[in-house]
Parts: sequence; structure tokens; C-alpha cells
Amino acid sequence: MGELNAALVEEAAKKSGLLWLDLPGLPQPRAAWHVWHEGSAYVLTGGEGEQPLPGLPDAERVTVILRSKDKGGRLVTFTAAVEIVEPGTETWDAVAPQLAKDRLNARSHEGQVERWATESWIVRLTPVDGVVEAADEYATVRPVPTPATTAGPPPRLFGGKRRAVDR
Repeated sequence: MGELNAALVEEAAKKSGLLWLDLPGLPQPRAAWHVWHEGSAYVLTGGEGEQPLPGLPDAERVTVILRSKDKGGRLVTFTAAVEIVEPGTETWDAVAPQLAKDRLNARSHEGQVERWATESWIVRLTPVDGVVEAADEYATVRPVPTPATTAGPPPRLFGGKRRAVDR
């Protein structure tokens, strides 16, 4: 991934707490809250009360869509390598507390990280292969040429009455 694209992905991911995952076997992308840490997005899935992202832990690659936080428009789409973070590793110890801090509306914050270690997966999404689709490429289609197009100035209207001057 180019330096400019990597900077765009990182900036967009840091500003927004939500990304969209185009998961295999689902008809449309799913929203997922995440944490950006050292060049990768980390999402939590599985377990009771956590976000359902079916097929994510088994996937090798997934398409990630980042949107603008304030306008909601699509900023960038990229392919990410999927890797499960194992409990007890150095990465788990660094990321799990950040996820716990950003986890809103949890049923209970006590013992949350320990519960995740047994019931859920923390999945690392690392950008690979460059940007699939930039913001200016989304849903853009050139119009079909037609003879019904007006290329010049609009026609003048003749025969209209002049307005009386107010004095």
C-alpha cells in the first residue's frame, strides 16, 4: 500500500470508531466498532452480547469500508488480512484494555477482558494490497450519451409579457 493511501486509511480509522466489513456469505456489509492500534484495526466478535460478525474469524481476507465520521460518506475501501489475536499474547495484552475502554453498553464491565478470552475473538485487520476504491470512485458512472442533452445555453422564452414598472 502506498504511503499516501496508508496515511488516509490510518487517519480515517483513527477518527471513526466504526467500520464496515464485507463478510463472505452476507448480502451486504456489516458495521463493526473497532480500535486502531499500530497500523491495524482490531474488532471483537463472538460471545454473548458482543457484535456478531459471522465468518470473520474463519476468513483470510476481508474488504473493509471506512466512512467519514461527520458526513457519513464512503472515504476509502481496502482489503485487509484477518488474524485472530490469541489471549495471553503481547498484542492481546495491549489491545484488550483499549477495546474494553471503548466498549459501550456492555452488560457488565467487570471481568470483561477475562470473559472475552474464553468466549470471544479479537481479530486484527491489517491493510494489504492497497486501496480497492477511493472516495471519488464510489458509484461513479459516466452518463450514457444521448441526443436529448442540451449542450448550449437554455432557449429564450418569447411572447412573455413585460412586467409593469412600479413607481
